[in-house]
Amino acid sequence: MKATRISGHPEDLVALLSRFEQQGSDEFLGESRNIVGQRVFGGQVLGQALFAAALTVEKVPLCAIKGQFLSGGDTSFPITYSVTRGSDADRLISRRVIASQGASILLDFSAIFRFPDDDSPRHSLPQEIPAPEELETERESMRRFLEQERISENFKTALLRPNPLEVRPVDPLHPLRPGKSSPCTHAWLRIGCSLPDDPRLHQALLAYASDYSLLNVALRPHGLAHVDRTLQTASLDHAMWFHGSFRFDEWLLYAMDSPIASGGRAFTRGRIFSRDGRLIASVAQEGLIRRHLKTVSGLHP
Repeated sequence: MKATRISGHPEDLVALLSRFEQQGSDEFLGESRNIVGQRVFGGQVLGQALFAAALTVEKVPLCAIKGQFLSGGDTSFPITYSVTRGSDADRLISRRVIASQGASILLDFSAIFRFPDDDSPRHSLPQEIPAPEELETERESMRRFLEQERISENFKTALLRPNPLEVRPVDPLHPLRPGKSSPCTHAWLRIGCSLPDDPRLHQALLAYASDYSLLNVALRPHGLAHVDRTLQTASLDHAMWFHGSFRFDEWLLYAMDSPIASGGRAFTRGRIFSRDGRLIASVAQEGLIRRHLKTVSGLHP
């Protein structure tokens, strides 16, 4: 079976993360799509696992998720999401989801659903960043960087392919020669279509987006490009905490940093803010960054 590439239409991404074939009361079959190549994109599995877990819970808000990536998936085959019910207390519900293809487990995922305490103390850290309307889109900056590059048309087309997410980086880097910079960056993002009032869908899409470029921030202090064929990169685990309500068809600010990379692993963090400055989600991820044992010189042609 040939893997179908996800289109640039945002509705295609919405359907991918929320449309399942139910195999049993707590088992769901999800489609897999070619997003970054033949290997299944981790954000897709996170978003689908989140939505599968939420399908077994009624009216209790999602609080936190944690996923351990155990093996790479093949985009040519669907993914089975098996949900195990844990606690079903009135104010706290837990779910475990195993995402698999045949005998291969792709992701061991857990989710916590909990009602908030409305009378508890509240604070968050504000951000002072240019508004999204003042910035280029990711595709516009990419096209500007590639204008004078002597690369194949196929490679240029791949770099400029439509994205169902609208992304406006605050400090975009050249995709082939990024140069060394601080391991901190910001980007505005949202889905490019109107969404229904279903918080499960907004959270699944944000989980997908949270894995979109987080590991790349660990490449910035080394001047490395994510398209460098001598590099092997992959998400190892991913945790996310939801602090409040939001809409993903409105602009959100993603603040990312990487405090350390060592021993072939990089630790990265993210804070996601609503446009009015509320911290609505936090992210932590450990990823693999290392040279291939058999390196191939240069970037993708």
